[in-house]
Amino acid sequence: MKGNGAWWPPSAVGALLGFAAIAGFFLLIEHRAHALEWLPWAILLACPLLHLLMHRGHGGGHRHD
Repeated sequence: MKGNGAWWPPSAVGALLGFAAIAGFFLLIEHRAHALEWLPWAILLACPLLHLLMHRGHGGGHRHD
């Protein structure tokens, strides 16, 4: 494996992210009523997910000086 060991070339990742952004935009525009209906629930469901992801950075060890 040559290069920096990236799994995908950066151009492929950029193209995939661009495609996902465009597809997400059109889905949101076409299904705005359905998306806005679920928005409060999505925010509430994001809270535990963010809590778990943010506690990953603590390292598990606590120093007591």
